[in-house]
Amino acid sequence: MNRKLKMGMVGGGQDAFIGAIHRLAANMDGLIELSCGALSIKPETAIASGKALFLPESRIYLTYEEMFKAEAALPANERMDFVTIVTPNFAHFAPAMMALDYGFNVVIEKPITFSLEEAKLLEQKIKETGLILCLTHTYSGYPMVKQAKAMVREGKLGKIRKVWVEYPQGWLSKLSEREGNAQAAWRTDPTKAGKSSVMGDIGTHAAHLAEYITGSKITDVCAELNTLVEGRVMDDDGAVMLKFDNGSKGVLMASQVAAGEENALRIRVYGEKGGIEWLQHDPNTLIVRWLDEPAQILRAGSNYAHLSSFATHNCRTPGGHPEGYLEAFANIYRNFALTLGCKLDGKEPTPEMLDFPSVEDGLRGMAFIDNVVVSAHSDQKWTPYVL
Repeated sequence: MNRKLKMGMVGGGQDAFIGAIHRLAANMDGLIELSCGALSIKPETAIASGKALFLPESRIYLTYEEMFKAEAALPANERMDFVTIVTPNFAHFAPAMMALDYGFNVVIEKPITFSLEEAKLLEQKIKETGLILCLTHTYSGYPMVKQAKAMVREGKLGKIRKVWVEYPQGWLSKLSEREGNAQAAWRTDPTKAGKSSVMGDIGTHAAHLAEYITGSKITDVCAELNTLVEGRVMDDDGAVMLKFDNGSKGVLMASQVAAGEENALRIRVYGEKGGIEWLQHDPNTLIVRWLDEPAQILRAGSNYAHLSSFATHNCRTPGGHPEGYLEAFANIYRNFALTLGCKLDGKEPTPEMLDFPSVEDGLRGMAFIDNVVVSAHSDQKWTPYVL
């Protein structure tokens, strides 16, 4: 590409949280520029947000419908190349479908849709249009997560037997949705969050990480969902036993009432020869424990020859320099942008470029939520995982 990719944004205005994270991540590598936006359902917020981001007044839109129609009418070298959708869960599907109908590629915040049925329709639309959809499962963007995946894929741990993945947070330990916390309010509202609060918000991250690193798919679940804060209408805690298609077993825990915890995502994967451990609080480190050898500590760094190409492709600094959440987020945007750039130039992207979550990951995330909810309300021990 001899120019930056042009990005539009739906949601993410001044009264939002995740929109600014997306913009920082998209901007980090100089491959993408924000060109237009329908940044809020509140007209005054949409206009103020667009002005604060120095968008031309003609490209500050009040609705996503207006934006897609106007952008599609512009010359090909002026219109946006893709749109990023950063609205709450219930408002993902409609703008994503309309964007694809107008020929725009899509980046979308997880979970992909409000329901499994919507996710299936979105998957079908992607197949029909041949466009690209990127889902921002951020944690798969960390270099040492990619190193863990490569080690499993190369058989260094032997046949995988056991997976433990946990995601404890503490921010919903009080009834924050009744205290003016807008983020808590929509995440604990079944009309906006979907069938499960805790599994939709963070359980899907844990499930995706387990499948991403192991390369295996969940086939059966045995789940429990709990509402531990009195007065809350949705679940805020849960645990799931897992079976995978390679015969391995797993345990997943997600809780937003683990008082004092911040964002303590952690995964351990064990095979016949050894195991790996990765913790989001120390993302540059991958601990490798061997059955009959001393444990190793692998560290991220662009100059480290012992790392896989997928890890080094996503390292940005020499060893010893911290890389965190924003860099992982940016890796997803960069890989998406490089893939889209290759497509627009008629070239083939490399496997490293194609390594970002897609519509298939989004579909499996929604299936995870549905299957966990069914299992949690079932009297039988194991529930087959149905897509």
